[in-house]
Amino acid sequence: MSGRRTLITARRVLQQLGHDHRTVALLLIVPVALLTLLKLVWVDDAALFNSVGLPILGIFPFVTMFLATSVAVLRERQSGTLERLMALPMGKADLVLGYLLAFGLFAAVQALLSATVALTLLDLDVAGPTWAVILVAVLVGLLGTALGLALSAFARNEFQAVQFMPAVVFPQFLLCGLLAPREDMSPVLRAISDVLPLSYAVDAMGNITTQSGVSTDTWWALAIVTAFIVASVAAGALTLRRSARG
Repeated sequence: MSGRRTLITARRVLQQLGHDHRTVALLLIVPVALLTLLKLVWVDDAALFNSVGLPILGIFPFVTMFLATSVAVLRERQSGTLERLMALPMGKADLVLGYLLAFGLFAAVQALLSATVALTLLDLDVAGPTWAVILVAVLVGLLGTALGLALSAFARNEFQAVQFMPAVVFPQFLLCGLLAPREDMSPVLRAISDVLPLSYAVDAMGNITTQSGVSTDTWWALAIVTAFIVASVAAGALTLRRSARG
């Protein structure tokens, strides 16, 4: 693994993303638009928006980064770019970390933009520090990127990549504690929820919503999310394939 090759990969991916205006809109504009729509839906219920607005702000980076990364890597395989790159003295880890760095920068910009709009223009009331909100949003974006990298190897076309959404994203959304408290779930569903990374991201956002500082429970939840990111990156490096055929 080489830091120089990782940076070269990240720069190339960022240049490609810069020319893909639809992906840029998906990553930066759509989350802000959806948060604004959510505020308009609950314009007469500020308490409800305050209770779920921040967890949802953390979920959006997960969804958008997962989708964008899995499709982007698949396109690289279909076009033969990965096959040409892997013929060079460049390891799989260099490629995976380069993608993670590039999309991580987009996750950071997305988090800054979404948090700024939510906390200022949309009047989202949060007890915790703003930097903690941004940190969680960035980590969740990196989690979506890492999972997208790991699972993109199992798709042969963009339609199959999108099919991972209901298989990977939706169950986590339903069981993360946003729609119903995890402690009120049945033992089986609670056990499943306990091994899903998005559950801990929502826990962290929930703590930041109601607590003035960053508690030990919040740091523990972020550590678990980070562990899932590392494991997903390792899995992505192991499963990365040269082409969509194998």
